[in-house]
Amino acid sequence: QVQLVASGGGLVQAGGSLRLSCAASGRSFSDYAMGWFRQAPGKEREFVSAISWSGGNTDYADAVKGRFTISRDNAKNTVYLQMNSLKSEDAAVYYCVAVLTSDGRISRRPFGSWGQGTQVTVSS
Repeated sequence: QVQLVASGGGLVQAGGSLRLSCAASGRSFSDYAMGWFRQAPGKEREFVSAISWSGGNTDYADAVKGRFTISRDNAKNTVYLQMNSLKSEDAAVYYCVAVLTSDGRISRRPFGSWGQGTQVTVSS
């Protein structure tokens, strides 16, 4: 079983950047497609981005496309989310989690344990 710990959140001005990291424990990390989700106060948790086990395929929510970049380093058991041009609506707790794949395609469906999230606050 993979355990996940997200970090890198903080307070940033609108238009600024942050890089989130998600460290995974467990030998099978590289077997899984991984995703980032976020949850703002009073809102449901929503999909942000996902990446295949090899890093060759990625997916982004429309709200972050062109501003966020997901990547992974399987040697370090870590997945990253580079967030640029941050907006107030990006403020949320960000979580990483494994996502299901089907016929080799990554999905937006999470599975397994969520682990702790990391808070992103954007000031205007």
